[in-house]
Amino acid sequence: MTDDNSDNKSLILAAEDCPPDYFEQLHFFSTQEKRIISKLIAHGPVLLKGARGSGKSALMIEASRQMYPRQENSPAFGIYISLRHLELLRSEGEKYERMLCQLIIDAVNKAMDEGKLDIAFEAQPNITSLQKELSNLSSSTGKRIVVFFDDAAHIGREAPLHEFFDIFRTLSSSTISCKAAIYPGVTKFGTRFDVYNDATVIDVSKNDEVKEYNSSFAEIIRKRFSDRLPEEAFSSQFSLENVAGFMGRAVLGNMRGFLFACNKLGEENIDSRIGLTSITNTLIALASNYYWPLIEELKPKLGIYAPMIDPAITIAEDIFEEAGSQNKRNVIILREITQRLSKPLEILEYTGFISIKDVSRAMKSRGRGTRYSLNLCTLLENIPGTRVTSDIYNMWLHEKDDSLELHKGSSLYKFDLPKLLESGEMLILSEDLGKLGKSNAYPYGLTPFQIDILKKAGYETVSDLAEANDEALLTLDNIGPQILKRIRSTVAQAIWM
Repeated sequence: MTDDNSDNKSLILAAEDCPPDYFEQLHFFSTQEKRIISKLIAHGPVLLKGARGSGKSALMIEASRQMYPRQENSPAFGIYISLRHLELLRSEGEKYERMLCQLIIDAVNKAMDEGKLDIAFEAQPNITSLQKELSNLSSSTGKRIVVFFDDAAHIGREAPLHEFFDIFRTLSSSTISCKAAIYPGVTKFGTRFDVYNDATVIDVSKNDEVKEYNSSFAEIIRKRFSDRLPEEAFSSQFSLENVAGFMGRAVLGNMRGFLFACNKLGEENIDSRIGLTSITNTLIALASNYYWPLIEELKPKLGIYAPMIDPAITIAEDIFEEAGSQNKRNVIILREITQRLSKPLEILEYTGFISIKDVSRAMKSRGRGTRYSLNLCTLLENIPGTRVTSDIYNMWLHEKDDSLELHKGSSLYKFDLPKLLESGEMLILSEDLGKLGKSNAYPYGLTPFQIDILKKAGYETVSDLAEANDEALLTLDNIGPQILKRIRSTVAQAIWM
């Protein structure tokens, strides 16, 4: 039994799932991203903020790859840690501190083994001992210590954040730098953590106004889709660079959305050149098979914020309908509205429906508001004719700043939000295992055959599978290393991605 996705590099959606040997082959970093990587390597605490699939993990992994022990002459020791651990998610207080410290200790020991360091590292799983031993390690090696916390915190998971950021702040020193990846919507940093003074916040959103925007996305196509989207599939009218840049803008620069777009474009372009028809079909397919399923997939992950999904959908429908009727791909929403509807708007940003371009922008109708870009896939659903014409293609490719304004006269101004849930338990954990079947929401999900094997072994819910250890799963018939990797990737998407 083989995994039909295991050798398809176009379906490796998360950097954490990318085999180390493939990482350099599949990833390309623009000048803007290289500057971010330099800041991650440099001294000082950093919070890397971005939507789902925006490339935060890839940036952190690449930063760690440029440091010791992978680069022997680097002046900094890089420790990369993924915080995708269910028990950590469920823990608080001293238990949370102990588990997080143990994860750091294990990651340090692994990196020391990789670098063949014969230095004693005897940290105990508490913050005082860990900080002391990390300082000693820095002194012994003559290198700064940089700790990368991936998936540290994101939307809907705000309860234990003050504990994480207390540890983040306490560990940071002249020789130890902490970096963490966070998502839109993280608001509860705790009373002791001042986000403006205790860290530098870097937004990973790609700027579509820079010269290399088109060429950087074109390079991704060359690296991942050369077989399905070869150079000869493009023409002078629809060049590789321009089509790549257009698709990048269509998904608001989100790398995971771009991979889905390229997969679909490759399917549309089996025997002919890229044209308006294949581009139109790709955007329409992404709207119905990627964006709307994605926002529904998010609901069981949000804990107390689950009631905000339906308002987010309604708000998206209202914004895109009005923007589509006027063919506007930007919207400025009055500050008073964005403050009151912050959580639904954060959900739309997290899922890639919108992306903040300016936090504060003057409005023609007086006042100030937040300017958002809209994804072109959902926007096209609301454009008269529902197709990409030459005029629309050129206008969206060479965007001019002309925004729809939503102020006190809009439907959003009077929009009422429901109450939050009292319990914060994520509903996804109690879902039947069948929820993880391959679908629009889980494109590399499990097959019916695999689900049947797992259920017969006693794994009935997503939580059961998340808590299973690798050794137990590998004893099951037809579950080998590749299938195990697929199981872990699917569970990770269900709970964290």
